[in-house]
Amino acid sequence: MSDSIRRLHSAVLATRDGVNPSPRTAKLFAKGRSSIAKKVAEEAVEVALDAVRGDSAGAVRESADLIYNLIVLWVDLGIDPEEVWAEMCRREQLFGIAEKLPKSRAAAEPGAMSRVPAFERPAPGARRR
Repeated sequence: MSDSIRRLHSAVLATRDGVNPSPRTAKLFAKGRSSIAKKVAEEAVEVALDAVRGDSAGAVRESADLIYNLIVLWVDLGIDPEEVWAEMCRREQLFGIAEKLPKSRAAAEPGAMSRVPAFERPAPGARRR
């Protein structure tokens, strides 16, 4: 699976650098980052809508489109897929699974709770506001 991501990332890089012209990808780069980000958002919404409708096949197709557009955005931002995998590994080490970080990103940083004075730390089991 990650080989597919790596190959797609390499192909998108080649298009950006003018080595391997892909009209669709080149057009996205020409439109700029905000247009690329908009495509990522549009595809994410399409995946969600297919999921709500129970359309698994549609969700698979739209997920492939989402991943493609996300990789175009990563390339535009200079992000290598290995950086994303490293972040997922870091989260797995923190939480046991590579889940979404808590709302307070600082709370998920290594050693974060040791920097918070004891009187400001939530009591074990206390609800967040």
